[in-house]
Amino acid sequence: MGKEDAIIQYQNALKQGLKEYRECVSREIPPHPPVLDELLEGVDINAIRYIGEDEIPVERFVGMKSAGRTTAFSPSFLPLLEEHSEFAGKWISLCQAHLGETGIRDALISYEYLGNFYVQEGNKRLSVLKFNGATRIRTAFYRVLPKESDETQIKAYYEFLDFYQRSGLYDLRFEQPGGYAKLTACMGIPSDQPWTEEQRRALRSRFFYFKKVFYELGGDSLPMQPEEALLVWLQVHSYDDLAALSITQLKKTLSEMWRNFQSTADAEPVVRTQAPPTESKPSLFHLLKPNHVNVAFVHQRDVSTSSWTAAHDLGRQHLEQVMGSAVTVRSYDHADTPEQANALLEQAVADGAEVIFTTTPQLIGASLKASVRHPQVRFLNCSVHMPYSTVHTYYCRIYEAKFITGAIAGAIADNNRIGYVGSYPIYGVPASINAFALGARMTNPRAVVELQWSCLPGNPLQSFMERGVYVVSNRDAPVGQSGHMAYGTYQMDRTGQLVPLGSPVWLWGKFYENVVRSILSDTWDTRQNSTAVNDWWGLSSGVIDVALSTSLPSGVLSLAKILRQGLRDGTIDPFRSRIVTQSGQIINEGSRTLSTEEILRMDWLCDHVIGSIPSYEELLPISRPTVQMLGIHREGIPHLQEVTP
Repeated sequence: MGKEDAIIQYQNALKQGLKEYRECVSREIPPHPPVLDELLEGVDINAIRYIGEDEIPVERFVGMKSAGRTTAFSPSFLPLLEEHSEFAGKWISLCQAHLGETGIRDALISYEYLGNFYVQEGNKRLSVLKFNGATRIRTAFYRVLPKESDETQIKAYYEFLDFYQRSGLYDLRFEQPGGYAKLTACMGIPSDQPWTEEQRRALRSRFFYFKKVFYELGGDSLPMQPEEALLVWLQVHSYDDLAALSITQLKKTLSEMWRNFQSTADAEPVVRTQAPPTESKPSLFHLLKPNHVNVAFVHQRDVSTSSWTAAHDLGRQHLEQVMGSAVTVRSYDHADTPEQANALLEQAVADGAEVIFTTTPQLIGASLKASVRHPQVRFLNCSVHMPYSTVHTYYCRIYEAKFITGAIAGAIADNNRIGYVGSYPIYGVPASINAFALGARMTNPRAVVELQWSCLPGNPLQSFMERGVYVVSNRDAPVGQSGHMAYGTYQMDRTGQLVPLGSPVWLWGKFYENVVRSILSDTWDTRQNSTAVNDWWGLSSGVIDVALSTSLPSGVLSLAKILRQGLRDGTIDPFRSRIVTQSGQIINEGSRTLSTEEILRMDWLCDHVIGSIPSYEELLPISRPTVQMLGIHREGIPHLQEVTP
């Protein structure tokens, strides 16, 4: 390349740089690259280590080590100094070398901090290379290690360091913990195995094309990185598909997933705590409303082997009884593995299903895959707090019923000690424990709740008996039939005999009826947007109730009925009281209502609960898949490629 051509290159780069500078000034954002020395002011640094030379993706170079030459560049390292300056002359000479036979051979010298690179020597080389479309740049670099902490960014960065040690890649950077483990699981690479050069090159190539298509489709308008979109995409497609699909096919698959990208990028899904209306307003288009719906239920196991499936099958029976000829219902059992679940969902669609209910959280993955393949079908999964717009999720606010049984337990426990068997450390469970404890404290100010977990080794009921705890809250009743009093809250005598007190019960038929009526009345409104919707209904919607033992003392029975009615009509709120955590933090002075997110995301326990929330590592192996999927700290849990029940 001749000097005149290099001068033209500089003129074009300068024009773009000045444009970017003016845009930054007008938007009141910094018009120059950030300076690492300034970013590190007040930061607790653990160490600075020399790493060596490596080829680093160009987008990872974001700033400068010191402020010396910062004002010569726009944020994208485009030049800002006039054409006849000394700076411009050096830039032009480097451009000649880069595009000529000599090339730019010397590596940059940089500092890496939290995955980004800040140039100490070679900023003009970086400017020339970036302007001419370089994708990777060789640099010798030092790593600035911040002190480890529980801060999300720091945790994600230290996970990256483990990933880099095994893979040698800077191409992907996750800002939330758990991303690297999920990616390597989808790739089928053990978390402790060093990568081969073939694996490294394959991911670089595949991610390059994925990122290219993601941005071509408008990914820069989403508040998520292509790395995060890739993890969502890999829940529906395989890692090998990245290599097998053509660019056109890849675009099609990303387009089909776009609504789920948008909903996953949202801060939180929409959680509806009340049933929406099922009566539509008069309309000129009322004749277009459907008058019949084909419904399918896909279950794990079957009614004879699972009380949970039996409860949902009762909901199916209720739906058929109340809707009559307006519905045709089919049930599909034993979606017990991912392969079986995928096959049964495809069969349900082939059989004409317009609405498909998958009745356990473990079926969310298969539901997501099917919803992308069949956008004309409505998919609903029985789980809570899922971020997918193509799968509507539903669950019950069982904590309301637990508040009532807690009040019963507090009144009955003559030694002030009450046992509670927790199921899993998942969304909604700490809320149930705390609501139960607050109910117990309401009727007995001296009550304490001793917490044990069924997902841990041991026998909680035997332990309670040995320790003299005879009033216990155990599993909730999945069905509102005879026999439900073997669940819930009961009193044990010293021989282990149970005296039932009361139990929350699940009445799924009310939910299924509401969904079908809303479809028939054309008030179902969640299919045309990109928002994830989670229904989380309580006593007021009729999807849960409390079965009360007739053997309760009359005063306790009357109180329980009053509490139930108050929760139904909204005059009683379990969490509108003074709440203090085990650590002494005051959550509520009693003057406000906790938000839905505060209740769902509870990861603390009231001060009169004795026990703790178990970590993932403490859980029984059989319990881990459920906690991985629904756990209150699920982002930090190791990822499995396919979660099986």
